[in-house]
Amino acid sequence: MLELLAPAGSMEAVAAAVQNGADAVYLGYGDFNARRNAKNFSREEFAAAVSYCHVRGAKVYLTLNTLLTDRELLQAAGFAAEASSLGADAVLVQDMGVLRMVRQVAPDLPLHASTQMTVHNLDGVKMAADLGMTRAVLSRELSRDQIEYICQNSPIEIEVFAHGALCMCYSGQCFLSSVIGGRSGNRGLCAQPCRLKYGWEGKANAYPLSLKDLSLAGYLRQLRKMGVKCVKLEGRMKRPEYVAVVTGIFSRAIHEDREPTAEEVNQLQAAFSRQGFTQGYYLDQQGPHMFGVREETKEPKELFAAARNTYQSGEAQRVPVTFYAMLRPGEPAQVGVKDPDGRVATAEGPVPEEARTRPLTADAVEKQLSRTGGTPYRADRMRVLVEEGLSLPLSTLNSLRREALDGLTRQREALPQRRTGEYRPGARYENRKEPPALTISVRTADQVTKELLDLGPALVYIPLEELAAHPEKASAPAGTSIGVILPRIAWDREFPQMVELLKKVRDLGVKDALVGNLGMIQVAGDLGFTLRGDFGLEVYNTQAVKEYKRLGFSSLTLSFELKLPQIRDISKSLDTELITYGRLPLMIMENCIIKNRTGSCNCQNVNVLTDRKGARFPVVKAPGCRNELLNSQKLFLADKAADYRRIGLWAQRLLFTTESPEECVQVARRYLDQSSWSPREYTRGLYYRDVE
Repeated sequence: MLELLAPAGSMEAVAAAVQNGADAVYLGYGDFNARRNAKNFSREEFAAAVSYCHVRGAKVYLTLNTLLTDRELLQAAGFAAEASSLGADAVLVQDMGVLRMVRQVAPDLPLHASTQMTVHNLDGVKMAADLGMTRAVLSRELSRDQIEYICQNSPIEIEVFAHGALCMCYSGQCFLSSVIGGRSGNRGLCAQPCRLKYGWEGKANAYPLSLKDLSLAGYLRQLRKMGVKCVKLEGRMKRPEYVAVVTGIFSRAIHEDREPTAEEVNQLQAAFSRQGFTQGYYLDQQGPHMFGVREETKEPKELFAAARNTYQSGEAQRVPVTFYAMLRPGEPAQVGVKDPDGRVATAEGPVPEEARTRPLTADAVEKQLSRTGGTPYRADRMRVLVEEGLSLPLSTLNSLRREALDGLTRQREALPQRRTGEYRPGARYENRKEPPALTISVRTADQVTKELLDLGPALVYIPLEELAAHPEKASAPAGTSIGVILPRIAWDREFPQMVELLKKVRDLGVKDALVGNLGMIQVAGDLGFTLRGDFGLEVYNTQAVKEYKRLGFSSLTLSFELKLPQIRDISKSLDTELITYGRLPLMIMENCIIKNRTGSCNCQNVNVLTDRKGARFPVVKAPGCRNELLNSQKLFLADKAADYRRIGLWAQRLLFTTESPEECVQVARRYLDQSSWSPREYTRGLYYRDVE
């Protein structure tokens, strides 16, 4: 049966989820999770939540799924170790450094790959398994055929989102909130700028980045047959009544092996929606119909009042137990109870007396033992032996029942015996003293000219499709290497063609591969490429650097959400590079907003999205008929070279996207101190300001 995983932003929401049939809840403990604005739990609240859930047969998953700095890792290690000792059933992570830390401090705590890891193909799932994870939460953009393919071949459990908000960008790859507002979605504080107005031709008059909420109500049996282990409901920022409504509807449908009824779907929509729901990604039917905004509607008072009643008016009696009782002359009365996991608790009472009038019957004993109201237990089976002619007060039977159930509760909430370890940051590496080399990445092959190569960059990265289509670009003067950029997103159905193109560029003599997703590591490594990490890997701390070194990388691009002092302080056991110029990539989108606008593919031109303040964001083609949203301003640091040249970098990278070939040369010369050019408008990015 599908596991139903519900959100819990508060203790009340925990009760709402569990009393309405959730098999597990996910919640934040401390400050390091993807919903830092939710009411995250204190140590006492977390312990109480775990006890409450475990007694009632539900699991608790800790969300530790944000990027952390070196300084934060030490504090997070304490949270992880405590959560493990308090009985958390698993921890969700995004950051490879966090993963490495959890393995040290809580080696017995199961790890789940958060959707923030952007796991979206079978190789990504296998990599998660190789990293010691027991479950992967797939990207929400995947279609059902891709989910099914992964499930049929996965070595670990697969979890998918089945209801709730959809991000426009692949989770874990969005930088829109941080770059334009200083609040990072990768740090748990997304300000949801995608829900605001944008438009084309200079007018912000629509909502082209605001998707309707996802709902796979109607496809639950299909998901189970595919082999999905767990369906997840989004909503840790939502109120407990919402959690109760949605969890109850999905739980009843799953347990009754049916789909939600039309009335239940109406209730889902009344609880929260953005002009209805969408299944566009799941059905592989994308388009404008997937978009919607939150409209002002009346609170569904009756629905929410009924929902409150489900978790404020007693227990749902969800744990089936077997009662045992034995009443024999001359022996103390015995009552026992056994739960589905085989735990047994017993209670012993007085010796039964000889009946003077009405002897006690087995039916009467069963009736008393089955009165479990007010507890999380329901009497499922009875094994009662009552010899003839005996008497025992019913109040004594009630007392024995309570004593046995209390004993069972203590066993069910007992903390697991787990190993704990010490967080070891490890040896520090001295920062490089020499100034960084120059690397360049381009979006199109025609940006790579003889004039650019004559400037002597150490490495020039060219996208796979572009390099395969322009084999003449694979050769460069001595001292310059050509590398291939792998797609950040590539579904399994795209792999055969991708592998063929990779073999083609490898045979051209290209040795370096720029990899921006876990799912591309294996294929690049198997084909013999030198692995170089791109910004999509989200390298935010020293431990992540060490983990990627263990996986065989030769260099890494550090996150552009870090400040320069934080980059300086990272212990660089691998060569590191930093993007110091270009339009930073803010979103990679499965849903083509260009086609949504015009009805046809028009990727060969640069399309420009405008926000409410008149800022213009180029939208360009990404591999696989996807879109990439670029920043309105170019990052420019050439006049700040003294700052980034002394923080231990191996290379600085110029990220060319919308520039003409001539502009590429102009920029490169400036960064080589051969000119005084600067752009008319520019940004310093996040390197000089705090990102929340």
